[in-house]
Amino acid sequence: MRPALLGSVAVVLALILTAPSAAATDRYPVSYGLAGLAKAAEAQLTRPGSAPPGANNWSCKPSAAHPDPVVLVHGFTANMTANWQTVSPLLANNGYCVFALTYGVPAGTPFPLDQVGGRNPMEQSAAELGAFIDRVLAATGARKVDIVGHSEGSLMPNYYVKFLGGAAKVSDYVGLTPLWNGTNLAALATLYGLGRALGLGPLIDLLVGPIAPAAPQFLAGSPFLKKLAEGGVADPNVTYTTIMTKYDELVIPYTSGYLRAPNATDVVLQNVCPQDYAGHAMVAFDPNATQVILNALDPANAKPVRCHFVPVSP
Repeated sequence: MRPALLGSVAVVLALILTAPSAAATDRYPVSYGLAGLAKAAEAQLTRPGSAPPGANNWSCKPSAAHPDPVVLVHGFTANMTANWQTVSPLLANNGYCVFALTYGVPAGTPFPLDQVGGRNPMEQSAAELGAFIDRVLAATGARKVDIVGHSEGSLMPNYYVKFLGGAAKVSDYVGLTPLWNGTNLAALATLYGLGRALGLGPLIDLLVGPIAPAAPQFLAGSPFLKKLAEGGVADPNVTYTTIMTKYDELVIPYTSGYLRAPNATDVVLQNVCPQDYAGHAMVAFDPNATQVILNALDPANAKPVRCHFVPVSP
């Protein structure tokens, strides 16, 4: 057998041997890693726009053990269908009422482009999220929700928390691959700043705006990020957990995810599990990250992270 093929077999075996197994009582199958990504692709192709498994049961009533419903907030250019095929069923199996939305789709966008979310200005998406959370609270009778967000979904909800009254309605806030200080991917933040300094800001905004006006807001030093940082990024009434990966190819540098606040816990996956090579997208399907999520939402019953090998992945 050729060495390359042997390596591929070894990776597959490692994934099979280290992947968490479903308990007999689990209502929903949970797939991790590459299998989770494949499941997300399959769901998007066959059931576009559908809620992920375990989510959006509007008759769900929170238990005493988990009184806060969990709202899942996807990333930039993603949607609820693809982003949460692992996290949603896992949370539902653990007794949570789970809800998810696709946000940030410009009005009038036709199918299939309407499956590409997170494009509207984040201020607008934050208001959309707030309306959805109000609906969740009304349906469940809960006082507060927990938020689990990925990429843009780890950043945009904080605008809702700080400026739209969300601090009174959010208890725990878990961010996957967050970018509180923005990203300088491919030196775009530097180039964008230079362009604005040269008076080209209106032209740049005109070119980017019709496609994805949220995109420039992610760049380090953007007006959106500066406003979010006013008075400190973290709201003192909310408990934050940030989950970063050193192999994040979109959040540059990955340390932009550090919140460094007294009410925040900053977790770098590789400091917990050195054999975790997950990239930006894979964190939402990562068995090590999902245990950190469970611990953050229920610290009284936290369990040690049983490290699983995660191969190099997007």
